[in-house]
Amino acid sequence: MGELCARSVLVTGANRGLGLGLVQHLLKMPNPPQWVFAGCRDPKGKQAQELQNLASKHSNLVIIPLEVTDPASVKAAAARVEELLRGSGLNLLINNAGTANPTSLDKETLETMTQTYTTNTVGPLLMGQAFLPLLKKAAQGSPGSGLSCSKAAIVNMSSYAGSIEDVYVWEFGQVVSYRCSKAALNMLTKCQSLAYREHGILCVALHPGWVQTDMGGSGESFKPPLTIDASVQGILKVLSSLSEKETGTFLNWEGKVLPW
Repeated sequence: MGELCARSVLVTGANRGLGLGLVQHLLKMPNPPQWVFAGCRDPKGKQAQELQNLASKHSNLVIIPLEVTDPASVKAAAARVEELLRGSGLNLLINNAGTANPTSLDKETLETMTQTYTTNTVGPLLMGQAFLPLLKKAAQGSPGSGLSCSKAAIVNMSSYAGSIEDVYVWEFGQVVSYRCSKAALNMLTKCQSLAYREHGILCVALHPGWVQTDMGGSGESFKPPLTIDASVQGILKVLSSLSEKETGTFLNWEGKVLPW
C-alpha cells in the first residue's frame, strides 16, 4: 500500500473537528501536498483561529472562504482554487462539511430537514459540479489508466447512521434529518461514481467512525470511541489504497465495506 501522493487537496469544513484534523495530518505527511485548500465559512472568525495559525506556518496551506450551501460561494471558491493551481488540476476533493440536528422523528420540521439536507447532500453535489473541470484536468494530467485518490477523487464524508440496512445506534439518537441526508449522500456518491468514472475520477462515501468532535459529541457523560487523530490516520491510509474496484462504494475509516 503506497502513501497518498496527491499534489492538491481541498477539504471543506476545515476549521474544526475532522476537517481540521485532516488538514493537520496532510501537512505533516512525509511528502505533503503542494497545495492544501482549507474551505471554511468564516476564515477570519474565532472558530478558524487554529486554521489561521497553521496557515501562518505552512505556505502550502491556503484558507478558502466557502459556504457549501451557497452556489455563488462554491463557484467563487472553484475560481480561486483554479487561479492558484495555474493550469494544473485538483487531485482530491474531500466533502467534509456537515451538520446534525439532534431531533427525534416527531420533532422534525421542514426547516430542520431542509437545512440538514442542504448542507450534507446538496453541498457535496454543488462542490462536485463546480470542481469537476479541475478534477478532470488532474485525471488527464496523471499517468496510468486506473483510478486513485492520488490522481483524481471525490471523497464524501458520510456516516454509518445513513445505512438503511443497519440503522446504526438508533437507540442513542434518532437524528432523522441527519440519517436521511447521509443516506441521500450515499446515493449521490453512487451517481457521481457512475457519471465521473469516464473522466478518470474515483468517488467514494466514507464513514469516519464515531469521532470525538463537537458534532459527534465529546462531553464527559459519554465519549465517542474514536479520537480525531485515530480516525484521520485511518482515513488517509484507506484513501492511499483505493482503486477503481472501490469507486462507488461505502467504506469506513478502516476500509471495511458498510451495508447501504
